[in-house]
Amino acid sequence: MDMLTIGAFARACRLSPKALRLYDELELLRPARVDPHTGYRYYAVGQLEQARLVAWLRRLGMPLARIRAVCALEPAAAAREIRAYWARVEAETAVRRDLAAFLVDHLTEDPRKDTTMLELRYFAHSDRGLVRPANQDTAYAGTRLLAVADGCGPAGALVSSAAVEALRFLDDTEELPAGGVLNLLEDAVQGATEAVRDATDGSDENGTTLTALLWTGSRLALVHIGDSRAYLLREGELFRITHDHTVVQSMIDEGRLTEEEAAAHPQRALLLKALGTGTPDLRLQDASRGDRYLLCSDGLSGVVSDDRIRELLGSVAAPDEAVRTLVAEANSAGGPDNVSCVVADVVELVDGAEGVEAAAG
Repeated sequence: MDMLTIGAFARACRLSPKALRLYDELELLRPARVDPHTGYRYYAVGQLEQARLVAWLRRLGMPLARIRAVCALEPAAAAREIRAYWARVEAETAVRRDLAAFLVDHLTEDPRKDTTMLELRYFAHSDRGLVRPANQDTAYAGTRLLAVADGCGPAGALVSSAAVEALRFLDDTEELPAGGVLNLLEDAVQGATEAVRDATDGSDENGTTLTALLWTGSRLALVHIGDSRAYLLREGELFRITHDHTVVQSMIDEGRLTEEEAAAHPQRALLLKALGTGTPDLRLQDASRGDRYLLCSDGLSGVVSDDRIRELLGSVAAPDEAVRTLVAEANSAGGPDNVSCVVADVVELVDGAEGVEAAAG
């Protein structure tokens, strides 16, 4: 067997001798032979491929424990694991990027920037659908808070209602400084989690998704967990601003399923995270006059395509008409699930206006 000294092996695989000694201690990359008298490490030429893989994964920032698991896999399985890891890194980076952009903007505000006052015009409605015996969704829209929750289990209606009810105090908050709104929303969601546990005495049979937007007067703070969704319609283009926490979505992220295959997958409704069983996504969303936001349960997104949602959202002027049109579309597609929608338009604040249109259910 061809052997390399630790120095020669380090140069060949671009890992330092110090790193190689650490990986030996962690049983991640053991030397082929250790001199019993000097303790000097020797490596086989055949170990170079694994060492280079370790070096590349370290450059990706992958934790050592996960690298050990990846290195133990067959190449195809290792590739899937790396793809899944990087998808999560990109999602986390996107959240930090949005926060960094907000902070830069917040600290360097241009005095010439448009200071037009904005407000929301909104409407919310929840419908049982055509198949389910009861409605376990909750939808809410208020001056500052927009929310959709989709409950599951014997007490699904109770837990979705408890989650949204625990956030409603945010509607009464007079001032929401943009810089602290994520902390405020994170604390409120923790309260919602506790409310759900209290409502069901901690039973694991019940759960709920939660997707909510909190309006500051210039921006929206988003909290999301589960498979309800938030969309933004801006200048005729539809953007999904949430990422489903489902088994099927994780398989799409890993390249194991296409979007088309996912639509018919038998486990498409199986959640990876729900309120209280994982960390919600939190982010800030800049708002512009003319934006239209949609929050919905999977009773809509599961049966109506994004292209059709874009078409319908852009075809009617008023939020209440948009909501009723979307609910009707879901029911015309069979209405297999409860369907809940909140539509909110970002409009210029007009002195003396009568206010906004609201509904909750």
